[in-house]
Amino acid sequence: MLEGYGVHLEPLNEDHAEGLRAAVADGNLWELWFTAVPRPEEVDAYIAVALAGERARHMLPWVVRDLQTGRIVGSTRYHDIIADADRVEIGYTWYARSLQGTLLNPACKLLMMQHAFDTLSAGVVGFRTDPFNFRSQRAIERLGAKKDGVIRHHSRRRNGTARDTVMYSILSHEWPDVKRNLLYRLGVRGSV
Repeated sequence: MLEGYGVHLEPLNEDHAEGLRAAVADGNLWELWFTAVPRPEEVDAYIAVALAGERARHMLPWVVRDLQTGRIVGSTRYHDIIADADRVEIGYTWYARSLQGTLLNPACKLLMMQHAFDTLSAGVVGFRTDPFNFRSQRAIERLGAKKDGVIRHHSRRRNGTARDTVMYSILSHEWPDVKRNLLYRLGVRGSV
């Protein structure tokens, strides 16, 4: 479990299904054609796939809980974990519409990157998004990630269309400044 800055990340399990259904219904998030957010009736399968990835040791999924209200407000995970390269990616992230654009995302990413860089000694933390998910691209860039490039025709969207993937990363030597910036954004002064 990771906790701080108003959020609590707890390991995903089947008991989180109802909370995730409520979070995904806040804004009908599945209607965004360029994301992979599950429909309420797909949440159980979404959890099953995430837990299978965890058992295969290439994912570590969490639910995001707002500490003030105690309610589940989204999901995120480490994925494409490549231990030999000291690389982990952060993704499969979505939040209830009512909390998008708040400090929730920088708080979650700060916790996850602190764990990746400071505890797991990652050499790089990566991020990826759809080229039409402009909001996600801006959020990743505000974290301090650098755009690595675009992988053309990289995967399929749920509607069957081919998707390019915009890749970003933060290297371990960049982490101190990224951390300082995130703490500043969260109003934490004098701790870096």
